[in-house]
Order: sequence, then structure tokens, then C-alpha cells
Amino acid sequence: MSSTTSSLPERLELSGDGLVLRDWTEGDVTAMPALFDDPDIAYWTPIVSPFDETAARARLKRDRQLREEGTTILLAITVDGGAPLGEVMLRRAPEGTEIGYVVGPAHRGQGLAVRAVRVMTAYAFEQLGAEQVILELEADNAASVAVARNAGFGLLDVPLIEGEEKGRPFALQTWGLSSHRA
Repeated sequence: MSSTTSSLPERLELSGDGLVLRDWTEGDVTAMPALFDDPDIAYWTPIVSPFDETAARARLKRDRQLREEGTTILLAITVDGGAPLGEVMLRRAPEGTEIGYVVGPAHRGQGLAVRAVRVMTAYAFEQLGAEQVILELEADNAASVAVARNAGFGLLDVPLIEGEEKGRPFALQTWGLSSHRA
């Protein structure tokens, strides 16, 4: 089976770089708004805004559907398997294996996104057989560009991905890391 058609594990926990990336649970629903209901997250990501407990329940349900379909994994970023501090996503799509991430406003500046990207990238290479992992970022999102660089990704010479989301235009750069460079 190719990495784009094989199933994803029903449950997943990844450890490394001082983090435990784990499945979201029903117990996380009340913590999710403090992580995701943030102006920066609303601006830079497709995550719904405002983000409340209803949105959290919908996200948890969608997470499970996408995992079952074999396309996407959403994991809570934690330091010990406990309280969620953010989220890391792995999405398998025709254009490649993509990783995305958000860190709650109270937890920024600790290197959580960089470490989560490294752990998820290793999983993509080692367990899913990905040959390249990509990040799609807006050039003006300095924090995400720094995460890409610090995680070892380089800007790829490919066309911008342009579109509109939440009523504003965007142009995404594609950053990549190949399995032979990891």
C-alpha cells in the first residue's frame, strides 16, 4: 500500500524531544477554547473562530472522522501526556505529507511547535514512509517561518498556494524536508 492509502492507527501517542503528542480526548474539550480561541490562530489558520466548547466538540468529532478516513492525524501537544498546550497535525494529501501546528497563547516561546514538528516529521518518515514532509506558511507569519527554519525545513521553489479563507486572501509558501535530509 502507498503511504497515501494506508490506514492510520486508531490510537496514537508519540514521544520525543521532551514532548508527548497524544490523541485528543473528551476530557480536553474544556481546555481547547483557551488554546484555539486566539486572534493569531483565527488570523493565520483555518481553525474556526470564535472557538468555544461547541467548536471543540465539533473538532474532536472531525478529528476522529479524518483519522478513520486515513487522511489526517490531530494530536495534542503535551510535555507529559497531560494538559494540552497546542496541536500538531499530519495530513496526507496528493501534494504530499503536510504538517501544521498551533500552540496556545499561554504556552508560546517554549519551542513546543518546533519540537512537535520534529517528532511528527520523524513519525511521517519512519512509520508512514513519507519521502518529503511539507509545511504551508504565509511569508508574513514570522513565528511559523521561524518554526520551519528551526525544524530544518527549507523553502521550496514551487508556486505559491493562493486562496481566500475567512474573508481574507492568503498566499502560502511551501517549505519542505526530505527523508534523506532528516
